[in-house]
Amino acid sequence: MSETGNPPNMDLSEPLRRALGERYLTYALSTIMHRALPDARDGLKPVHRRILFAMRELRLASNGGFRKSAKISGDVMGNYHPHGDAAIYDAMARLAQDFNVRYPLVDGQGNFGNIDGDNPAASRYTEARMTAVAEALLDGLNENAVDFRENYDGTLTEPAVLPAQFPNLLANGSSGIAVGMATNIPPHNIAELCDACLHLIKTPDARDDTLLNFVPGPDFPTGGIIVEPADQIAQAYRTGKGGFRLRCRYEVEDLGRGQWQIVVTEIPYQVQKSKLIEKLAEVIQTKKVPILGDVRDESADDIRLILEPRSKNVDPDVLMGMLYRNSDLEVRFSLNLNVLIDGVTPKVCSMKEVLRAFLDFRREVLIRRSQHRMEKIDHRLEVLEGLIVAFLNLDRVIDIIRYDEDPKAALMREDWSKDHPRAMTEADYVGPGPGEGELSDVQAEAILNMRLRSLRRLEEVELLREQAALMEERAGLEDLLESETVQWAAITDQLKLTKKQFGKDWHGGARRTTFAEAGTVEDVPLEAMIDREPITVVCSEMGWIRAMTGHIDLTRELKFKDGDGPRFIFHAETTDRLVVVGSNGRFYTLSASNLPGGRGMGEPLRLMVDLPNEAQIHSIMTHKPGRKLLVASTAGDGFVVPEDEVIAQTRSGKQVLTVRGDTAVAVCTPADGDSVAVVGQNRKVLVFDLEELPEMVKGKGVRLQKYKDGGLSDATVFTLADGLSWLDPAGRTRTETDLAEWRGKRAGAGRMAPRGFPRDNRFTGD
Repeated sequence: MSETGNPPNMDLSEPLRRALGERYLTYALSTIMHRALPDARDGLKPVHRRILFAMRELRLASNGGFRKSAKISGDVMGNYHPHGDAAIYDAMARLAQDFNVRYPLVDGQGNFGNIDGDNPAASRYTEARMTAVAEALLDGLNENAVDFRENYDGTLTEPAVLPAQFPNLLANGSSGIAVGMATNIPPHNIAELCDACLHLIKTPDARDDTLLNFVPGPDFPTGGIIVEPADQIAQAYRTGKGGFRLRCRYEVEDLGRGQWQIVVTEIPYQVQKSKLIEKLAEVIQTKKVPILGDVRDESADDIRLILEPRSKNVDPDVLMGMLYRNSDLEVRFSLNLNVLIDGVTPKVCSMKEVLRAFLDFRREVLIRRSQHRMEKIDHRLEVLEGLIVAFLNLDRVIDIIRYDEDPKAALMREDWSKDHPRAMTEADYVGPGPGEGELSDVQAEAILNMRLRSLRRLEEVELLREQAALMEERAGLEDLLESETVQWAAITDQLKLTKKQFGKDWHGGARRTTFAEAGTVEDVPLEAMIDREPITVVCSEMGWIRAMTGHIDLTRELKFKDGDGPRFIFHAETTDRLVVVGSNGRFYTLSASNLPGGRGMGEPLRLMVDLPNEAQIHSIMTHKPGRKLLVASTAGDGFVVPEDEVIAQTRSGKQVLTVRGDTAVAVCTPADGDSVAVVGQNRKVLVFDLEELPEMVKGKGVRLQKYKDGGLSDATVFTLADGLSWLDPAGRTRTETDLAEWRGKRAGAGRMAPRGFPRDNRFTGD
């Protein structure tokens, strides 16, 4: 023998592929069938089913007392569900949350969480019991309505499925992620589901679209408005896959004097209110919706979110339309009707298939309960027959019980058709003869257990009445078991009672989610949503930008951080968009309304756009739609670009001018005129027609001027008839109209600049 205790030549190895495959398949099947997917018959996963069964075993009825949640989760874990108590308690707490479950199955006492996303209190602090809805799922459990199976250690039994008086799968919905598949089912209205089931019983081959007349769509516990088109809803229920656009419910509250505010009273399903408010605050801070001024939470027991517009002139529908696109005030709830058919086969079903699976299960439950009831009736009729015999021969029964050594055997051997004289003493008693009599063991036992107070004359009448009633009930059960039509009639009556119990007259039965058309909210330009006000844009040498209120004097001295100074300063309006040109050839776009106020030093421009650290700010200008720009690099290449094409939609900007290596942007100036003047670092000036430059959206461009050494210093666009102007060293504007000496073709070398041309080789002097 080897040291490990194994036979010396035993090979315990197996191929890795097979080992992994078999083990992963076992895990996948366990996850699919025993954890993630609900059963189409009762709509429950095993953990929920075990919680309800354990509460039933603890006798926590809806009209009874509460028990500590720790006791309940402990019993579930110890008896049926060998997993963590935290997972069991979380599952139970969710069943008690009326904002998560359309029809709560657990009645909680204490802190079971809230719609803000706060967690429930510890299980030692909370108490729970079942609701009437949960009792409806369990009804018939003690009448052999479903199969029972052994628990995990074989010491107890648990139901494989609950009898379920209503289609809980659709009523409360479900969600789960398995291996290779998932499920997501929205909740619906019980009364509507019962109507659909009744129609399906009446018309078994009904189309899926017909069922939508009874179940128009989901009914979420938090209400809201479904704006999904009817044809899309029909397709989702027909295929088992789709989605629903769900919006909040709001009303416009008039505050007088033209002021108003929006009050949100219902938020979409599974949206945490606290995170929604955080998102709305972020929308305000980033000014994605500039017409939204403030958000407040005035909720108590109900939902009340206040949305204040920035201006009373804003259209409420426009404001809500923008918030739908930028926040969770509108969500899309996906539908994936992937369920276990008969608790075994996962399948994506249509609504009709799910309801049909429920109805077939209800018929099976009805048959099993009827058979169980018939067995009970047969047993009782047998007992009654014996009791009636005893009443008809009461004196003889008393003699046997009084004088016989084995009364039970004597009762079973007695021939009750004979007349027996009354025994006055034990010596007068004559026992029954050998052989079998009329009474069975059950009947004899019942006679012996009969109380003395039952030996009154009226009891015989009661027994005969009970026997007749049971015979009549048994005949009805026989008719039911023999006729499928009678069975469906009984199921119809049960569904009608369920609808009446949990219908619109019940405290939570009325439909909460309504339907509406989404409508179209036209895209309103930014200028129309922002109050138009004058501002002065100031950007420092270190890239700190701000917007000062009003058009101030551009020569006015302003405050900057130590070691910083002015770089760009110009007038604009809050409705303007600003174009920022980086030395890397990328163009960035800012909204003037989003700039920080002028009371402080502003904010770094690099926090607003993704300008690389190695790139510098070349220029900032106000965007003018329809204008064209001349862009050129220090290498002397450039082109004309429409300004509308340089507007960027993201922080990362848009690459317009291609630059490589040490090359950078040298010129970005409006292309207003018919001629272009360029000056190189060699102080040579070249003037050529603007039409020689191509109009492009992006790229390197074409050569503007030829250089032996150095590169482009500056360029400008002007009207030839008006002449070329520049600032001389003394600060005076000089205009040269005779430019014949410098005119030439694009890409020429040019001639030396005229006398008095600035030494910094720039036309503009800034």
